[in-house]
Amino acid sequence: MTETDIIDSLYRITSLVNQTQDPHEALELVVDEIMRVIPCHSAAIELINPESRQLEIEVTRGFPTDAKQTRLGLGEGVTGWVALHARPLLVPDVREDPRYVLVKPEIRSEMAVPILAENGECIGVVNCDSESTDAFAEQDLKVLSLLTNEAARVLNRLWLIKKLAQKADQLEALINTARSIVKKRELPDLLKSVVSEARELMGCRICSLFLLEEDGDTLTLRALAGVPGRRYSERISVGDSAIGTAIRRHKQIEVNDLRRTEEHHFISLIQSEDLVSMLSCPIEYEKEVIGVLNAYTDRPHRFNNEEKRLCQTLASMTAVAIQNVRLYARIFRQEEHLRRSEQLTTLGLLSAEIAHEIRNPLTVIRLLFESLDLQFEEGDMRAKDAAIIGEKIDQLESIVSKVLSFGKSRENLRARYDLHQLIEDTLLLVRLKFQQRGIDPRFHRLPDQEILVEVNKGQIQQAILNLLINAMQAMSDGGTIEIWVHHEQRDNQPVAMIDISDNGNGVPEHLRDRIFDNFLTGRRGGTGLGLAIVKRIMQSHNGDVELLTTSDQGTTMRLWLPLVKSVEE
Repeated sequence: MTETDIIDSLYRITSLVNQTQDPHEALELVVDEIMRVIPCHSAAIELINPESRQLEIEVTRGFPTDAKQTRLGLGEGVTGWVALHARPLLVPDVREDPRYVLVKPEIRSEMAVPILAENGECIGVVNCDSESTDAFAEQDLKVLSLLTNEAARVLNRLWLIKKLAQKADQLEALINTARSIVKKRELPDLLKSVVSEARELMGCRICSLFLLEEDGDTLTLRALAGVPGRRYSERISVGDSAIGTAIRRHKQIEVNDLRRTEEHHFISLIQSEDLVSMLSCPIEYEKEVIGVLNAYTDRPHRFNNEEKRLCQTLASMTAVAIQNVRLYARIFRQEEHLRRSEQLTTLGLLSAEIAHEIRNPLTVIRLLFESLDLQFEEGDMRAKDAAIIGEKIDQLESIVSKVLSFGKSRENLRARYDLHQLIEDTLLLVRLKFQQRGIDPRFHRLPDQEILVEVNKGQIQQAILNLLINAMQAMSDGGTIEIWVHHEQRDNQPVAMIDISDNGNGVPEHLRDRIFDNFLTGRRGGTGLGLAIVKRIMQSHNGDVELLTTSDQGTTMRLWLPLVKSVEE
């Protein structure tokens, strides 16, 4: 062994990082290089298993095939001693050293050096063996240390590259998972997708998801992955399980051996599937725990920081997805409520119109009836008939008055609101529908100003909503809806303006002069009452609605309302 041989060997080991990206293949080449430089009969590289904290043979030369099954604890055997103390060791005669563990009967002398990570921690051992006593000198130990140190630098780079590649794959998988679950609109489908994706990403045997009930003390199993063809239900108290601890403490809980703990959930499943270790991660939304995501393995496993961070990320995505699904359902309920309100408003307006039309002929009937001055002799049945006719006319007038006064009573529900907030609340109601139709709403509010109006909030929101929906339906291929708020003087009175513009196909020319008429519609399935209702609502608030512009490039509608007070320019 010459100095040139050593330098050449060091160069070849350094070059491994350009030859392969597989750490195991690099270890194979390192052992070959060591045996080329150092005269020995056998050699091996052993790495410390981070879970069991035992040395496991990764690569061997000159050992029997069953030698790879050997496991040595830290401090056990020559290599175990080196791993524990992170110091090189030379044993001239293994038979005289009580630390030696027999692996190959022919071995008589051995030397071993630690493999150190960049932080100085021992992560493995390289050892060389000879069938002769005193086969190695201190110079050989130094050369082995030199080669091992260079190999460690190469391995650390390769492990880092592999780790980065795994992180990239993991990130891509997380993005795909996020895309998958964000499309779910039904809670059962969402939770089923979450546990399925989590099981695959975590590489665990089983994955489960529990949600916290409204009582804050009961957890209900909502999804389970990894037990095909089997239905399983579970309800437990937060105080009766380790997963409840994760909820109470707002932190991840790890159980290394479920068989040795008094776990009160999945008892039969733990036994039948031979589950051993568990990681439980709380699902939190805005610091409120709404459930827990659990990963189970069927072997002893200590979850590392990467796995814990991955589980936490999945739990965070799940929390947002659950809230989105709940919000989606709530918005659709509100939309249905608004639709019913619109129907009731339509019915009320029609009733008011009918009542108003009935009142005029009814008044004429009363006047004519009274002018007849019908007088009948006592006992004449016609006198009773005339009295009944008078009573029924009074009853009809009372009914008509009640119908007309019903619409006026809504004025008592008016209050002061900031017009900006009214518009933002209305946009929130149609946010998801806009996303589905490819509509981009752009709200241009006046900076640092309140636009105060005194209105019935529900009615004004309904008017704005009707115009937004009309604009959306005019853009079948998606587009942009622009909303501007401004104010001006109209007839010496300060008024607020809301302009709503779309880039749809415009209002047909033959309908432009009559768009606010009842039952006029240019859309199949339309009622023809939407804009008529908007106009009635605005006029009842001493405002109005106008068609500013329309063409095949789009339409702009304007709503205006009196301001509560003047807005400073």
